[in-house]
This record gives sequence, structure tokens and C-alpha cells, in this order.
Amino acid sequence: MKALVWHGKEDIRYDTVSDPSIEDPRDAIIKVTSCAICGSDLHLFHNLVPAMLPGDIMGHETMGEVVEVGSGAKGALKKGDRVVIPFTIQCGECDQCRRGNFSVCERTNRKKELGDKAFGHATAGLFGYTHLTGGYPGGQAEYLRVPFADTTHIKVPDGIDDEKLLFLSDILPTGWQAAVQADIQPGDTVAVWGCGPVGQMTIRSAILLGAEQVVAIDHLPERLSMAAAAGAITINFETESVVEWLNELTDGKGPHKCIDAVGTESHVNLGQPDTLLDRAKQMLMAENDRPHVLREMIYVCRPGGVISIIGVYLGLVDKIPMGQAMNKGLTFRMAQAHVPRWTGDLLRRIEDGQIDPSFVITHKVDLSRGPEMYATFRDKADGCVKVMLQP
Repeated sequence: MKALVWHGKEDIRYDTVSDPSIEDPRDAIIKVTSCAICGSDLHLFHNLVPAMLPGDIMGHETMGEVVEVGSGAKGALKKGDRVVIPFTIQCGECDQCRRGNFSVCERTNRKKELGDKAFGHATAGLFGYTHLTGGYPGGQAEYLRVPFADTTHIKVPDGIDDEKLLFLSDILPTGWQAAVQADIQPGDTVAVWGCGPVGQMTIRSAILLGAEQVVAIDHLPERLSMAAAAGAITINFETESVVEWLNELTDGKGPHKCIDAVGTESHVNLGQPDTLLDRAKQMLMAENDRPHVLREMIYVCRPGGVISIIGVYLGLVDKIPMGQAMNKGLTFRMAQAHVPRWTGDLLRRIEDGQIDPSFVITHKVDLSRGPEMYATFRDKADGCVKVMLQP
């Protein structure tokens, strides 16, 4: 089969690889009908995340049709089922899965020893996302083996286009969780840093959950335009003061809830000296991440407020103002998305027309064009916000 394969820093190739096969009774094989490039894939593209190996298949936003089912998954799946595959692999039986904390499943990371060393305790297995999370082949391919397939799937109905359903795999439940864990209440002002695909889903989720006003912060016109179309107030951080605008919009009190949909790679901006320092430290390998957004959220958030982190951080950050956070009484909530916790509700909202996630797609191309689209997505060229690939 054909797949997008990692060969090193900024080297993704469209290669011929071995077809997947059933390796465990709980496995299933799906024929991929659609997949996507995620912002998290760029962390691998830039080689910011350790433990990728040449030959690893990329991708964790995938859907398709079941073509083979192991004996242990036949009660839950059958040949011909149409499914979206969550980016997290969950056993459905461990203590964390029973609590709904699927992204920290205790059983699915098949390279637990590496995960334990990196994180203290291993997290769940993930598709296409380094050997720290199991080294599972990803879904930017013609076929995908789904381990623990009886629990790692979302059945979806016929009659709804892939474009509306594909993002149940990651960015829609990720954006929804970002808003839910912010504990949005009527009357709240919610500020969202980052208007990429996850940020766009977060903005719409915050509005659906009843925020009085949502403020979206970015610098790319196409992203700010998308956010404004959803009903958000927009701030271009390159030309406007985020701190001044948020104070203006909240009578000097600050947002009730602040959501980080940026994570490890805050934009380097000459007007924000800490971003230059972070970039220098990153180049010297003295710091993994560029946490400007995290600092700014702590500074502007209303005392007693909530900081929700859904942007991916990779390692060590520096100069975090914990004194401000503690004295202001801020609550921090963060996690990789627990996808199946939210997908039943979100699928109903898609079917009811409350949300159509396809709005975020700017480029829809054949899988063979994946390598060039990684570069387009990285450079934010051609107005690129989200790339959908089809084998």
C-alpha cells in the first residue's frame, strides 16, 4: 500500500509499505477513505518530538470502512462498517478508561517503558505519534490496522460526507474539551489564543456552551476571518496589544477563562521580547517549548479564573510566572483530548446541524500530494488552515 512516511526532519515521503494485517484478536483493518494533516504532525515534521524512526507512518486523523475484523472485535464491528478512528487508542477496561480518561489509558502504549521514562507514567498509545506513545503506524495511508478496535472506533452513519465526520477523530473533540474544561458559565468572556484548526473548533464550542463573548487571538488574516465568521471578537497580536484589548473588553477585569490552543510553538514576534528569548533558548537546547502564550494568559486572566491548555507542550518551559498564578488563584486544566468521552454528543450536533466541522478545510487533495502539503501547511501558504487527504 501507499503511505506518508517519516524519514527525518522535514522529510515526509509517499512510499510503498507493507499492508497491515491482523496481529491480535481485537484488531481490525480499515480501508482509509479520508485523513488529515494535524498541527501536531508538524511537531514530528520539525523533529521536535523524540523517538521517531525512519519508516514510521504518519497521521492520526483517519476514517474509513472496515474490511477485516479480528475474532475479539467481531461483537463490536463488522466488515463494511463506516468508522472514524480516534487518535487515542483505548482498551476500555483499565481504571483510567472507566473514568473516561481515554488519552491516559493504562494498557495501550505498547512501549510503556519509554513512556514511563519520558513522562513518569506512560500515557495511551497514539496513532502515528512517536515511539513514546507506542510507535503505532498512522492513518495517512491506504489502510490502517486499528488495535483494540472493539473500543477504538466511532461508528458513523451513511449519508453524511467524510468532510463533516473526519474531525471527530481529533480536532473537534479536542476543541470541545478545551471549552468544557474551562468550565464556561453564562456571562463569561472567553479568550482563545490560536486560531488554527483546534482553535477554530474551540471558538465554536465556547459559543455553543454559552460564553457571552469569545475573543480570538492570532495574526493570520484567513484564521482571524474564520474566527470572526463564528462570532468571535478578533485581535491581531502583531498590530494590536492583546493585554490592552482584553482589558478594554472586560472593563479592566480580564477574561474569566483563557484557552491555549497554541502550545509549544508560539509565534516569534519582535514586539514580544520573551518570544525571542525562548527561540534562542530552543536553538541552544536550553528549553523545549516557546511558552509566550502561557505567560500572557496568566498575566491577563481574571483572578479566580481558569486556564485551559489544549495546545501540545513537549517538554521543559522556562520563566513561567507561578507567583502570579498562585496569588491570583487561577485554576489550570489540561490534557490530550479524551475523544470518546465527547463524540456521541458531537455526532448528534453534527447530525442536527449545530456544527459543521468541514468549514475548516482549505485544501482537499490526493494522498500522493501529502509531502508537498506538509510544507504548505507548515508555511501557512496559499491560505492553508486545514489539509484533508484522500487515498
